[in-house]
Amino acid sequence: MTQPEQAPRAAAPTAVPPADRTTTLAIGGMTCGACVGRVERKLGRLTGVSASVNLATARARIDHPAAVSVTDLVATVEAAGFTAHLPEAAPAAPRPDEVGPPAADPAAGPSADAEEPADDRPDARPEDGDGAGAERRRLLLTAALALPVLALSMVPGWQFRNWQWLCFMLAAPVAVWGAAPFHVRALRGLRHGAATMDTLVSLGVAASFGWSTYALFLGGAGTPGMTMPFSLLPAAGDGTSHLYLEAAVGVPLFVLAGRRMEARARRGTGAALRSLAELAAKEVSVPGPDGTERRIPIARLGVGDRFLVRPGERVATDGTVRTGSSALDLSLITGESHPVEVGPGATVVGGAVNSGGLLEVRADAVGGDTQLARITRLVEDAQTGKTRAQRLADAVAAVFVPAVLTIAVTVLGFWLGAGADPQAAVTAAVAVLVVACPCALGLATPTALLAATGRGAQLGILVSGPQALERLRRIDTVVLDKTGTLTTGRMTVRDVTHRTDGRDPDEVLRLAATVEQCSEHPVARAVLGHVRDHRPAVRLEPAAAVRDFTATPGFGVRGALDGRTVTVVRPPDDPTGLPAPLPEAVRAAGAAGRTAVLVTVDGTPEAVLALGDALRPDGYRAVDHLRRLGVRPVLATGDRAATARVVARQLAITEVHAQARPHDKAALVTTLQEHGGRVAVVGDGVNDAAALALADLGIAMGGGTDAAIGAADVTLVREDLQAIADAVRLARRTLGTIRANLFWAFGYNLVTVPLAAVGLLNPMLAAAAMSASSLLVVGNSLRLRAWQPPSATRGTRRSTAASRHRTNGTWESA
Repeated sequence: MTQPEQAPRAAAPTAVPPADRTTTLAIGGMTCGACVGRVERKLGRLTGVSASVNLATARARIDHPAAVSVTDLVATVEAAGFTAHLPEAAPAAPRPDEVGPPAADPAAGPSADAEEPADDRPDARPEDGDGAGAERRRLLLTAALALPVLALSMVPGWQFRNWQWLCFMLAAPVAVWGAAPFHVRALRGLRHGAATMDTLVSLGVAASFGWSTYALFLGGAGTPGMTMPFSLLPAAGDGTSHLYLEAAVGVPLFVLAGRRMEARARRGTGAALRSLAELAAKEVSVPGPDGTERRIPIARLGVGDRFLVRPGERVATDGTVRTGSSALDLSLITGESHPVEVGPGATVVGGAVNSGGLLEVRADAVGGDTQLARITRLVEDAQTGKTRAQRLADAVAAVFVPAVLTIAVTVLGFWLGAGADPQAAVTAAVAVLVVACPCALGLATPTALLAATGRGAQLGILVSGPQALERLRRIDTVVLDKTGTLTTGRMTVRDVTHRTDGRDPDEVLRLAATVEQCSEHPVARAVLGHVRDHRPAVRLEPAAAVRDFTATPGFGVRGALDGRTVTVVRPPDDPTGLPAPLPEAVRAAGAAGRTAVLVTVDGTPEAVLALGDALRPDGYRAVDHLRRLGVRPVLATGDRAATARVVARQLAITEVHAQARPHDKAALVTTLQEHGGRVAVVGDGVNDAAALALADLGIAMGGGTDAAIGAADVTLVREDLQAIADAVRLARRTLGTIRANLFWAFGYNLVTVPLAAVGLLNPMLAAAAMSASSLLVVGNSLRLRAWQPPSATRGTRRSTAASRHRTNGTWESA
């Protein structure tokens, strides 16, 4: 899939032409970290192209200029010895009465039926597809042939007369046909001048079988009645060449079995992402003009079309309820377990389950523009990134195989030069080839990211990539916005005060509400809602009647209507100069923790509106959890100091910055960073976008504006402030898992390769250890799928007292 590239956090000067497109390709044929490095190097040689290849998902995320086409990218990957294609959209289910090819669902993920070998597809089930079936049969037949060889070679008491010739006949098909995938990929790599994990396995099998063939025909091992004791360590020569048929069959058996189990485990790490894709509806019921109803593929639904949602069905796409009322279960999307009541005018999210009555919904977004599709894309993008440690591991993996080949040749030459028995020298060299494992290096980070980002999506935490996880783990200061972050963002007008001998109150409200129709701020919604609900006699002009409308973040709105200039703004810091009784209304609102809004007409103050916004019920506990994690909370708001102090007191926040406009918030972030802080900013509005982009880490509330979400590194889909602390914990757990994986991957090779080189490892055991190393890395990452945030602590007396006073909140003007 190809999409415009998102704006980076900071533009860095570069001599390379800037990339203006981002393309994701499905890569087939990769088996280890060396393959990843080769694909990245080949693509990186194209002018202006940079690529990040993920072994676990078999995807390459490529930034490239428009002058480099997708065809060029595919050709480059294929020239490196791999397959590549654009991930295909899953076809929508055709209706019985439809003729022609089925439409594709733009919101769906890559097709499981993409034209790629089944064993190379990252999302293919090991038991699905003709290719996977062939690999399963290969494994079963290899096991059936190899197990007798292993048993006879390891149990001397079972070695009957001419047993070695039976083992040779059983081992030959395994060494040639069972190990064919490794031989084919090794030869393909050789044609392109590269060596991979398959090269090591192929050479190990060929050397073991070749030496055994020599021993049988020329070395005296074919003598009838010959027996061979089994030892975990290579034995000294006794005049008869030993057989290594158990290594020739054990290596392909263990590697084939290990890769199959690894593929199943890797599929498990991506289960959460697939569950998101499965939420997308395939068909939808639409009402016809004559009142009839018909089912159509979701791909044929357009913006503005109406569709029906019955009890128990999923909402087909994002939209607005026209008729009906019900409760929606959003647990699979936001992670929140409680149902959400919806009625006419309410917005609904595609993928939610209708738990109550019949709904008629107007589609507001379809295909790739839906919230579910955006979530899926964000998780996919996050899974293609790499941590700094993984980039180091990939650099090591890129030279790992050539280094191992060099070590194996050196070991062989050393032992032969030292006068050792030739079979001991061959055994040591084969063990070096087989035990070395770059796979674990390549899987250390991708599998952990797959599991963690998928688990985060289930918990309503969307992370933009591994770099964001690294920064999230290290933050020590969090700057919290107020409206829509610490508060629910659903404001209401609690009190209206008009100046003495002023204009008609209804006229003032009409002017203010008409101008606010041009704004999407919570204050605008509150003013409009108050007029419509409590002043039904007031007739509002259409928004188009407003001229010269401007909105100043952190201050208010201004517009011209009926020849009058109307402003709805934050009151002055000192309200003494306002006409009575407006100064007292401003002070009373601040003392009560409410937000005061001043309405002026032609420059004359006419009214003060007191607005209340309830604090989120979990606010105190969320701030307390952050503090326990060693993160210092800071409140930054555009509201008045008195109102900000009320909110801060309820949440036990000691550092408050009131009346902060967007540039003030950005300056606050810079100041905190200059004092050594690693700063995260949590916000949801346009006025937070600058601070979000400037901070070490930006966290946006999922219900916020596109500007805030676009500038953030982490998006909280669920309306729960405790998700901030959960995100920090998840990041720390994930980075800990990645470090453990890399420690094992490096440590395993640092220990086993020298042991094999000095002749202390049997090739068959080396093959088993190599397969186990990758399984351990993947298994460790799988533990993240079951990670649960710590259960909420019981409320203390302070939180209980705070909750009793949690009746009012604040507003950050405009």
